[in-house]
Amino acid sequence: MLQQFGFTQYESKVYQSLVTVDFPLDATAIVKTSGVPRSKVYEVLHRMTEKGIILETTVEKKRLYAALPLTSMIEKLKTDFDEKVKQLKDTQIKQTPIDDRVWTLKEDVSIQVLLKQLIEQATDSIFISGWADDLNLFLPTLETKRTEGISVNIHSVGELSTSIPNVSTLIPDEEHETLERNRILIIDEKEMLFAGIEETDWQAIRTKSRSLVKFFTEFFYHDVALTKITEKYKDTIMKDKHIREALLKLRY
Repeated sequence: MLQQFGFTQYESKVYQSLVTVDFPLDATAIVKTSGVPRSKVYEVLHRMTEKGIILETTVEKKRLYAALPLTSMIEKLKTDFDEKVKQLKDTQIKQTPIDDRVWTLKEDVSIQVLLKQLIEQATDSIFISGWADDLNLFLPTLETKRTEGISVNIHSVGELSTSIPNVSTLIPDEEHETLERNRILIIDEKEMLFAGIEETDWQAIRTKSRSLVKFFTEFFYHDVALTKITEKYKDTIMKDKHIREALLKLRY
């Protein structure tokens, strides 16, 4: 009766012998009606008592047993099953290896769509850099993520009007001819996308590689630091020919 629910054959036989009568039985009677060996019956009865599927009492020094009513047994089985399902759902899945492959993507619209999707997936932090007119496409999503409690950090080439406080702004020098358009996005410090223009077409790479994510995160901080230093000491830097030439050679 109960074997299909994970109980042993002896447990099933004992329960069936008890549930089919309207009065309690002692161990001797259970042995006769269930066919469970006397040498095993007390062990089985103890397990079933611990599992809460039989009741026991003592009358005149004789221990008697009764089955949990069938309707109650059915409800118990359902409850136990639901609890096991819940525990299974709550079980942490074994950590899978990080996909450190580098994926490439072409075509500007496709890159923009993917970049927006990645921003929407962020649950902890966002680092993004690019040109102001380009970043404007993603500002509504970035501002929404900030209201959700996500840390948003922006490095913009050109002025950017936004309510996000963590913005560093690089104003290109008129002679900075080699400065090229690019996009960097790092989400949750776990995944990154870098896009740039090769000849006249946009191309991008996307990866979860720890080393590349770390490299581009440092690259982001490098740009922010360089922007702040240049902004504060611009007059001094631009008067130094060697420093000025070095800065103007930077592509990003």
